[in-house]
Amino acid sequence: MELKGQIESIVYHNEENGYTVCNLEVNNELITTVGYMPFISIGDIIKVEGSLINHAVYGEQFKLNSFEKIMPQTISEVEKYLGSGIIKGVGPATAKKIVSKFGEETVNVIRFEPYKLAVISGITSSKATQISDEFSREWQLWQIVIFLQKYNIGATNASRVYKELGISAIDKIKDNPYILLNILYGISFDTIDKMAMSLGVDYNSNFRIESGIKYALSLSSKNGNTCSSIEDVVGFVANILNVSSDMVQSSLEVLNNNKEIYMENGFVALDNYYEAEDAISRKVIMMCNDTVKKCINIDLKIKDIEKDFKIELSKEQKDAIKMIFNNRISIVTGGPGTGKTTIIKTILKLIELEKMDVVLCAPTGRAAKRITETTGEEAKTLHRLLSLGKTEEEGISINYDVPKLDQDIVIVDEVSMVDTILMHFLFKSIKDKTRLVLIGDSDQLPSVGPGNVLKDLIDSDFVPVTKLTQIYRQIEESDIVLNAHKINEGKRINLDSKDGDFFFMTGNNLVSQIAELVSKRLKAYGNYDMFNDIQVLTPTKKGESGTKLLNRELQNILNPKNALKNEKEYGSVIYREGDKVMQIKNNYDLVWESIDGKNYGSGIYNGDIGVIHKITDDIIQVVFDNDRLVNYDTSSLEELEHAFAITVHKSQGSEFPVVIMPIIPGPPMLYTRNLLYTGVTRAKELLIIIGNKNTVFNMIDNNNIKRRNTGLKYKLEKYFNIFSNNCNI
Repeated sequence: MELKGQIESIVYHNEENGYTVCNLEVNNELITTVGYMPFISIGDIIKVEGSLINHAVYGEQFKLNSFEKIMPQTISEVEKYLGSGIIKGVGPATAKKIVSKFGEETVNVIRFEPYKLAVISGITSSKATQISDEFSREWQLWQIVIFLQKYNIGATNASRVYKELGISAIDKIKDNPYILLNILYGISFDTIDKMAMSLGVDYNSNFRIESGIKYALSLSSKNGNTCSSIEDVVGFVANILNVSSDMVQSSLEVLNNNKEIYMENGFVALDNYYEAEDAISRKVIMMCNDTVKKCINIDLKIKDIEKDFKIELSKEQKDAIKMIFNNRISIVTGGPGTGKTTIIKTILKLIELEKMDVVLCAPTGRAAKRITETTGEEAKTLHRLLSLGKTEEEGISINYDVPKLDQDIVIVDEVSMVDTILMHFLFKSIKDKTRLVLIGDSDQLPSVGPGNVLKDLIDSDFVPVTKLTQIYRQIEESDIVLNAHKINEGKRINLDSKDGDFFFMTGNNLVSQIAELVSKRLKAYGNYDMFNDIQVLTPTKKGESGTKLLNRELQNILNPKNALKNEKEYGSVIYREGDKVMQIKNNYDLVWESIDGKNYGSGIYNGDIGVIHKITDDIIQVVFDNDRLVNYDTSSLEELEHAFAITVHKSQGSEFPVVIMPIIPGPPMLYTRNLLYTGVTRAKELLIIIGNKNTVFNMIDNNNIKRRNTGLKYKLEKYFNIFSNNCNI
C-alpha cells in the first residue's frame, strides 16, 4: 500500500536511528505513520510504502517499509515547508513573503539563485545564502536515504552514515562502498559487495580485496578470535571474492605495511587487537619482573585475621595471599566453594593493616554488586572505574585515554569475563608500583568479546598463579558444588537424587514444566519467587529451549494479557506491566530514584534485572532491586530484553538462589562442558535441570571447547625473551 502526504506534526523522533511517529496529512485526513524516517521535518512531503495495522494501544497506524521525500510542488506545499522551522530564521511570515514574491519559481530561486531573496524585506545577502545552504543541506540529507534504499540498506542506517561521512556521504560511498562495513552494524559483506559491483567497482580492485580481508578478520573476531591463520584468511577471502590467492596475499602485505593489520608468527590480526595484546604483554612482563615492598610478619598477621574472622585458612589459601603480597601481578583461580571470596576478605583486611589503598572491581554491574555483598566493600564496574561507560557501545580506540589508578592494589573479580580490549584498558590504567590481583574461574565460559585473556595468562607460566582445588565452604556437602567440580573434571553425576539441592526432571513439555515450577511448586517448596529468587538459564537464544520462545511463552503464562495491565509494542516484542526484564548495556546516564523518593542516582548496568512497574504512552518504568525506579523512553527500549529466561552467557558474574536449566539436544559446538559448568555454578541454593539425561552426559563428555586464536601467549613469550636479553621492552 502506498500513500503520499505532507507531515503535519511529529509526535516522536529518535535522532540516533531515525525511528519516527508522525501525523501525515493525506487528502485532508491525518494518518498516524510509524517507522524509520531520518532527516524529516514538519512540512515535508513524503511517499510511504507499507500497510495499515491496528495497534492494541494506539489504534490504527500506517507502518511503513520505505519512504521517499518529494520536492514540494504546489505553492501551498512550498510555503508550508519553508515555514515549518526547518530553516533557521525562516518562519511562516517570511515563508509567505518568499512564496508571494517568487511563486512557482520559489524552489529554483532558493537552490540556484539565492541572491534574489535579498529583495525581500528582512533578508540580507548573507541570510539569503544561509537559507539556500540550509535548504540544500536538508535536501542532500534525504538523498542519502534514497541512495541507501536502492541497495536494500534501510533508512535506520542513514543517520549513522551521515554522522560518519557528512554531507558528501554519497560521493564517498561511490568512491569506496566498502567504507560502510566500518560504519554500519550487522550489514553483510555480500550486500556491500553487490552495491560495489553495481557502482562499477573493479572486480579485482585493491580496496575490494583489502575490505574482504578486514571483513574476514572482523567475522573471526565475532567468534572470539583476536587473530587468524594467514592461510585460513587467504583461502576464505579468495573464495568469497572469487579472486586469486596471490592477489589476497599481495593485499595482506600492503595492509601490513600500512599497519592496518599485523602479520606475525603465521597469523594475521586487525590493528586494534594486535596492538592491545602487544601492550598487555609488555606491561605483564614488566610487572612480573618488578620488585615490591614485602609485607612484614605476614604469617602472624594472617593468624590474627583468622582469629578475628573465626576461620582457619588452608595452606593453599595462605600461599595465595602471600603470593599476592610478594608480586606486582598475580592470579587466583578456582571453582565454586574453593575459598576465593575468603581470600579477598583476608586481603582486604591485610591491606587495611598495611595502611594501603585498594580498589575492588568486576566486569559487570551484577558481578560488582555480588562482590560488594559478600565482602562488605564497595566494588565498581571496570567500565566505570576506567571511565569507558558513555562511549563503550560506539567502540573505543585503544588509544583512548583512561584515568591512571592511584591505589596501591587493584583487585579484579570474575576475570574470565574480561575480553582483550577491556583488559588492555585495565593494564593501561595501572601506574608504576600498583599491584594487580586477578581472580576468577578459568574453567568457565570465556569472555563474550574476543580473546581468552585469563587462560592465556595462566598458560604462559609467567604470571604467578595459585589454583584453588579444595572445597572449603561450610556447605561442602552441597550437590551443586560437588557436581560442578565433577562436571569440570569430566565425571558423570547422579541425576536420580531426590534429596539435596541438585535435581533433574525429564523434559516432557519444557514451558509448562518451568511455568508450574515457578508459579506453584517452588513457592510451596521454599517460598521462592520468580522475580527475586528464580532464574531460568538456557544454552541458546533459538529453538524449543531458546530465550526467544521461552520468554514469549513464559510471559503468556506467568504474566498474561490483562485489561488492567498496559502494554507497549517495540519491534516484534510486547512489553507488559509485570514483566521481568534485563538491562543489556551499561548505561551510566540512566537516572533512578528510590521508591520512597528520598534517594537518587544514575547508572543501570548490563545484567541488571528488574520488573516493569508502569507503562504510559511515553515511558516504561522499571523497578530494579525492588527499589530503584528507572524511566525508559522509546529510544531506550533497545537496552531492554525480557528476562524470564536468559542465556548462560548473560548470567556470567551473577548468582541466583534458584536456577532452572532446560537441557535438550542441541549443537555440540554450543552444548559443551564449560557451558554446563558455568550454568550450574550460578545456583546458590537450588538447581533444577529439565530435559534429557543423555544430553547432560554428552555435555559433560564434550570438552572440545572451541579453541580461540589469540596472540597473547606468543607475545608474552616474545617480550619475556627480549626482557631477559636486554631488559628493555
